[in-house]
Amino acid sequence: MSEERARPAASPGPGSGPGGVPAAVAVSPILSARIRAGDLERIRAAAPGARIVNLSVEGLADSPVEDIEVVLRGWLSSEAFDRLVARAPRLTWVHSATSGVERALTPAARERGIVVTNARGVFTRPIAEHVLMLILAISRRLPQLLELQRERTWQPLEGVELRELTVGIVGYGSIGRAVASLAGAFGARVIALRRNVSGPPPAAADGSDETFPFEPAPERIVGPDGLHELLGASDVVVLAAPLTPETEAMIDDAALAAMRPDAWLINVARGRLVDDRALLRALGEGRIGGAALDTFREEPLPSSSPYYDLQNVIVTPHTSWSSARVLDRSIELFCDNLRRYAAGQPLRNVVDPGAGY
Repeated sequence: MSEERARPAASPGPGSGPGGVPAAVAVSPILSARIRAGDLERIRAAAPGARIVNLSVEGLADSPVEDIEVVLRGWLSSEAFDRLVARAPRLTWVHSATSGVERALTPAARERGIVVTNARGVFTRPIAEHVLMLILAISRRLPQLLELQRERTWQPLEGVELRELTVGIVGYGSIGRAVASLAGAFGARVIALRRNVSGPPPAAADGSDETFPFEPAPERIVGPDGLHELLGASDVVVLAAPLTPETEAMIDDAALAAMRPDAWLINVARGRLVDDRALLRALGEGRIGGAALDTFREEPLPSSSPYYDLQNVIVTPHTSWSSARVLDRSIELFCDNLRRYAAGQPLRNVVDPGAGY
């Protein structure tokens, strides 16, 4: 929704500020050390009359927090967030500037019944393109070719066409759908895992312009009990699932044993989906082809990590989401929800506390 579009007529929202806007909105930095001045102006325009409270990454506020009703949560630890929740009794809605909400959907927030929305869709396109880049690099053997270049060795290598590959997608939300679209456009066979197989197809991403013109249905969709079946059928496994108690460490010894010996694992979701000890053993012993990892349990990844030493591992510094447009889309989504909040309309991207996403 553009900034100039008129607010639809509706009942006043729950905010105690003028016209149903929140009395105070707290914002913490998203994707950069400080929130941009232009973004603050956009937020003020979306909630005219609301007081803006700036939060540091440590959770320190530049003004009183007692009347805060809405939080835009960027870089803020779970501990700092919970301290804010305890000091802001009127807080009713938190918007997470990331798709993952484990640091916003804390026990304190659940107990208070705080509504949580997220940035689903904002990062879909760059992450899907990052995954496609990795699939192409793996199939065309780019890591080995770069190693040969460093060795000044002329040795042609045989690649694989994407239409010969099966791509297994664990997590068929907005990112999973986008990966399926791009991989399918190259002719790859796609199978997917989603939590609710019998439900309707996942809704289109709600974070902005994340539409894909080519989106064939996966050849097969399985439920959580079909994880090992998917792993055994896939040449490339893409992790795009949310982090929940059910998905934490889902890629363990048994899961890795189900994978093909030449298959690659790509993780653009959360590091805690993977049992690192199990994965390092499988990689070191050559029980899977390799791994391309963009996210880790500990970030930044320590320089002492054994992942850096393995030739069959591609490490990227949690950069799959990066593009020049994601910050604009993130602020646009939050401002649209601010207008909806003031108008008493349903918010976009409301998180289901039971599912965790």
